[in-house]
Amino acid sequence: MEAIKKMGNSTIIEKVVEVWPTISPIFLLPHTEDEYNRSVHLLNELIDEVGNDETHPIAAIMETLGALIYAYDSIHLPEMKSNPIDTIKYLIEEHGLKYDDLQDLGSVELVSKILDGQEELNLNHIKALSKRFNVSPMVFIE
Repeated sequence: MEAIKKMGNSTIIEKVVEVWPTISPIFLLPHTEDEYNRSVHLLNELIDEVGNDETHPIAAIMETLGALIYAYDSIHLPEMKSNPIDTIKYLIEEHGLKYDDLQDLGSVELVSKILDGQEELNLNHIKALSKRFNVSPMVFIE
């Protein structure tokens, strides 16, 4: 980032023009369900790479892609006026699941603690839930 600060705007633009054909699919607002699904898949891969490291060199890409997915969700999905825990509880009920069906989050005890608000969701939980229910990870982020 420090190197970018030392470059002039025209140099930055030249660099962006050079790499844009390769990276542009990451930075486009999804307009179709296929584009949306590709974006969610890429976000999950970025979560694997970046984890909780906000200083990771590509953390900003993860944040930007998340915002683009959120924008798509805002346009195409009905507004959910609930918190992530309420959303998980709704999805569990909607799919006829039990706590032990969510073993990819951890033990039944951990799932219970998460749903009771005693434990917070982490990125791995969010990714697992996103894959399990085929929804954007943004659904599980407050």
